[in-house]
This record gives sequence, C-alpha cells and structure tokens, in this order.
Amino acid sequence: MTDLTVDSTARAQAAAVRARDISARELLELHLDRIAERNSELNAIVSLDEDRARAAAASADEALASGDEVGPLHGLPFAVKDTHALDGWRTTYGSPIFADSVADHDDLLVERIRRAGAVFVGKTNVPEFAAGSHTFNRVFGVTRNPVDPTRSAGGSSGGAACALASGMVPLADGSDMGGSLRNPASFCGVVGMRPSLGRVPEWPLYNQWESTSVGGPMARNVGDLALLLSVIAGPDPRAPQALGDAGSAFAPPLAPASLAGLRVACSVDLGGTLVVDHDVAAVVRASATRLSDAGAAVTEAAPDLSLADDTFRTLRAWHFQAKFATLLAEHPTSFKPSLEANIRAGGSLTGADVARAYTQRTALSETMRLFFGEHDVLVLPTSQVPPFPVEQEFPETINGQEMPDYLAWMRSAWFITVTGCPAISVPAGTTTDGLPIGIQLVARHGADRQLLEVAAAVEALLAT
Repeated sequence: MTDLTVDSTARAQAAAVRARDISARELLELHLDRIAERNSELNAIVSLDEDRARAAAASADEALASGDEVGPLHGLPFAVKDTHALDGWRTTYGSPIFADSVADHDDLLVERIRRAGAVFVGKTNVPEFAAGSHTFNRVFGVTRNPVDPTRSAGGSSGGAACALASGMVPLADGSDMGGSLRNPASFCGVVGMRPSLGRVPEWPLYNQWESTSVGGPMARNVGDLALLLSVIAGPDPRAPQALGDAGSAFAPPLAPASLAGLRVACSVDLGGTLVVDHDVAAVVRASATRLSDAGAAVTEAAPDLSLADDTFRTLRAWHFQAKFATLLAEHPTSFKPSLEANIRAGGSLTGADVARAYTQRTALSETMRLFFGEHDVLVLPTSQVPPFPVEQEFPETINGQEMPDYLAWMRSAWFITVTGCPAISVPAGTTTDGLPIGIQLVARHGADRQLLEVAAAVEALLAT
C-alpha cells in the first residue's frame, strides 16, 4: 500500500496500479469504504454490486501479474451514468418503466471505458430519462449535494458529479443536452466538459443525425478529465458524424496555456439575455479580474445568441417527441409532468418549425466562428444559480424574477449547446455561505485540446 487515497488524482491512482504500488483490489476497497461512508446520505451511486466489482478488480490484478498490456484506466473504480447501457447491469434511465431492466450491451462510450480497464462498481443516479438539471426519480429518489446535502447536486449527471466530489469514484462519464455535464460540475465543485459536437461518438442511437446531446467526461481536475476524454473520444464506423481525430491526442499531461495575451471575452449575462444570481455574477466578475491581472486581454463581449432560445426548445421538443411519444402513449402515468409536457410540445411541431430550428442553428454556428476570430475563449456563468434546495424541481425565481418553466434557468448552458462548441465548467468560487460556483469556458468548435489547456491554466490560477 502507498499513501494513495480516494481523493488522489485519477492519473496518480492509475499510475500506482500499473506500477503495482497498490493493487486494484486494494484501491477498490478504499472506494467501497468511501461509498459506505457517504452514499447512504447522498444517493449518488445506484445499483451497487460489490461482489461483481471485487471479481473485476481481482481479474485486473491477475492481468497485471501476467504481464498483459493494460489500458489507461486499468484498475480504476468506475460507476456508469444510469442512462448509459452497461452490459449485464441494471440500467433504469431513472424511469419506473425500466426499473428492472438489465442492459444486454454496452453503449459505445461504456465499451471504450471497459476496454481501458475500468472496474465497474455500479451506476450513477439521473433524473428521469436525463431530463432536467436536478437529479431525482421515482426509482431511486434524489441525489444530494456533497457540500450541503440540503441542496441539489444538479443534473442530469448529478449522481456522477456527487460521486466524484465525495471521493466515491476518481472519474465519471456523463452526457449533456442542456447542461447535464456542466451544471452538476458547477453545483458540486468538480470539472465537467461538453466536448465539440462529434468529439465523443455515441452508439446505439435511435437517430445518429440528432445532435443536441453529446457524451463527455467529468473529473475533479482538468488533467484527469483529459485522461478520460482520451479514452472516450475518437472516430467509430458506427457513428457517421464523429470527428476524425484520435482520442489519444488528449492523453499526454496537459501543459497549461499561457494566460498572457489570451483574448478573453467575458459576459456575465450574455449581453443581457440571462438573469443571473448575484453571487454567481460576482464570481464571474472576480474570475475575469483574476484573468486580467494574470495578463489576459479581457474584454466585455458576447456573441449574439438570440436565436438560441427558439432553436434549442424546438429541437429538444422534437427529439423528445420522436424518442418518447410511443412510450408515453403506452405508459401515460409513468412520466414526470415536466417531461410529459416537453414530449407533447413536440407533437405540435411542423416540418417548417424543425427546418427553421436547423437553419437558425447553422446561423448560430457561423456567429461563433466569427466571434472566435476575435476572441480565444468566452467566459460566462456555467449555471445562472448556485445549488438550490433539494426539495425544488427547479428554481422558480432568480433575483425575484419568475422562471416560466424548468428550462429557463439553464439558458447559460443550453445557449452554448446549440452552437456545437466545446464548453467546460471549472470551479471558480463559492456563494457567501460556501456553495460551489463554476465558470464556463467556451472555445471554437474542434478546439477541445486548446480549451483544456486554457482550463488547466484557469484552474491553477483560481485555486491560488
């Protein structure tokens, strides 16, 4: 044994297993102890299977002892988001319809994590069908914030973010349509990245041409996140829209970018389009000041994303109707009201509505291309609010202004979704009562490695 703990970096844990300074079985027991200590209160990991995990860890140790070539995550405990199929494991999607469902395949993202040598321990909790940025469902209940259990852990990758922040796992996978990798990272004080469209291919999908949701990585630091991205990124013949770059480009340790001269556009409210909590706004402004003091060329600027609201709402409703309408007809009482409303809204859309949304999305992509000709990175809030009370489905007001529905308070995340650009949430500060707040860094489409290098530099700056 070494002085390694569950709070050590994922890279350090993986290196220690490969060097046989700690066995995969010993590392697993450390994490199972932390799960036993914290999960009963936080409810981050579901469908935990300790016996199966111990058998997998033993196999990982045997592979090392035999001199087998091993992957970059060899021996690391891992819990898969419960909307991602894990062959042979209960996979519920947070829905009572699938409460007893057992997956008969691995999703592509999971297939890659398995091949990299991870030791699966269970699944991470999600809201129903990953809809909404607060993790609760009728199968497993609510996931609580690891910093303050009376608050939300965010969502839809809320179980993943909570498990990371509390040391139950060293890395986590997630997915992101409207902020599901970024929002819970902000709420739990970890790092979550929505990669460029096409960076992390997904399979199987009911529609390979639907492109609002992407898979992506979460970690406790940017360097570890890059490690997981190196595993899950890269082309696959089953995913025709995948980018051609190999995931291995993200494997080398990150060299933090120089902040001197970095062209940073900062906007607290995206040019007046967002209502932002006062504590969140203060953290964004303070971060911009720190960046300027470090030599970055910080200007107050924002792209015109006025088309994003209609674009996202239309495409989300169309996607939900296409994917879930038949299921809703068969199980009319098995959906939460907010999701049911979203599905039914899709039923009233016309072909002209969907065509308009895609035309607007094309215009938004061009807006960002031109914007990043003048700026290297955009800084804005990850979430418009800090973690809210766990009893609420969503924050109904921000600074006294009423939010019309469960999507309105997440505009800071899903306005970026429809641009296709990579975005990452990095811890940046806290509220006056200590709740985590992240800032969102956005770069041009395809510039994922550059964004990670900037994020590593920002992470180091704001940690001091």
